Amino acid sequence: MAGLLALGSLPGVAYSDTKEDFQQCIDRLEGQAIDAGVSSQTATTVLASAEYLERVIELDRRQPEFTTTFADYLNRRVNDQRVSKGRELLQEHRQLLDRVTRETGVPAPYLVSFWGLETNFGAYFGKMPVPSSLATLACDPRRSTFFTEQLIAALRIIDEGAISAEQMEGSWAGAMGHVQFMPTVFLRHAVDGDGDGKRDLWNSLPDAMMSAGNFLEDLGWNGDYRWGREVLLPDNFDYELADGRRLELNEWRQLGVTDAFGNALANEPIKASLVVPSGHRGPAFLAYHNFGVIMGWNRSEFYAIAVGHLADRIAGAGGLQNPPPEDQPALSRDNILAIQEALNEKGFDTGEPDGIMGPQTRSAIRQYQSDNKLVADGYPGEAVLNALGVKL
Repeated sequence: MAGLLALGSLPGVAYSDTKEDFQQCIDRLEGQAIDAGVSSQTATTVLASAEYLERVIELDRRQPEFTTTFADYLNRRVNDQRVSKGRELLQEHRQLLDRVTRETGVPAPYLVSFWGLETNFGAYFGKMPVPSSLATLACDPRRSTFFTEQLIAALRIIDEGAISAEQMEGSWAGAMGHVQFMPTVFLRHAVDGDGDGKRDLWNSLPDAMMSAGNFLEDLGWNGDYRWGREVLLPDNFDYELADGRRLELNEWRQLGVTDAFGNALANEPIKASLVVPSGHRGPAFLAYHNFGVIMGWNRSEFYAIAVGHLADRIAGAGGLQNPPPEDQPALSRDNILAIQEALNEKGFDTGEPDGIMGPQTRSAIRQYQSDNKLVADGYPGEAVLNALGVKL
């Protein structure tokens, strides 16, 4: 969802879930909204109808026991059915999509790809009442500051007449419409694409597609280049180079990297980083500038690869030449904690163990692999797990 990043705890109003506490919080939020420029009529009327949703808190607290492997993530999101539907919609809405491309520089297949990944091409927007969801989260101390900002933004959207409070439905976290904008993203980047004087991301596909293009343009999309590409790596490749560094294409070429079909890369000064989401056994990608733009929408490398690959497939390309291995285990949070603790004990700093496979943990794994003559791809494969004594 656009604009909802992985956030830690933020300072907020202490709260327990009694009706009295919730009402006191709503009263405070009403005052904050009015101070922020929301009309008193909208703030009072909408918040008077807001309800505490225990289900929202449950979903916010839920942490998946197991991480998702890249193979599972990609195969669920980029499949033949979604590719076929995307190609169909690309042709059906070609005139609209070409207009968005002319005005924003974002090619049509990418617009359709985001649409497909966010709501399965508009099939499901979410059924939660956004004002109540956001009020519930704003009154919860874990991320109160962030969701208070989102709630006030949602009230401003209602205030401007984009949609009524009763019709404002979305995800449990407040993402809305065809392309699942968070309210603050809506306010900053949504546009009126059909000329009716409203920014309606629920009922107007022109508004949704033009808004998606506008958001990506504002994030820095470069229409002259693609997102990235699948590549092949030579035998005995130094996977320590897949640490986020950006090299020019001609430098990758000199290192023996080719396109997915074994052809030489262009001898051009275009910078790219190497991404190996499944480690050395899986596919490799060179990620260009627009890969980072996609991550401005959703800060997940898996998501960014899925967007790019789905866009390529919708545009007519085939599947990956080196699909991700499907036999890699899904690691639990306890497994990752054990990896982090074992690496820290051996002097490879993962930071404070948290059960999340972030960049610092991958860097520590890569250094451990390098020091122990393992393939330094930063991936916790079987060799790393065995060496660290981590049992699945």
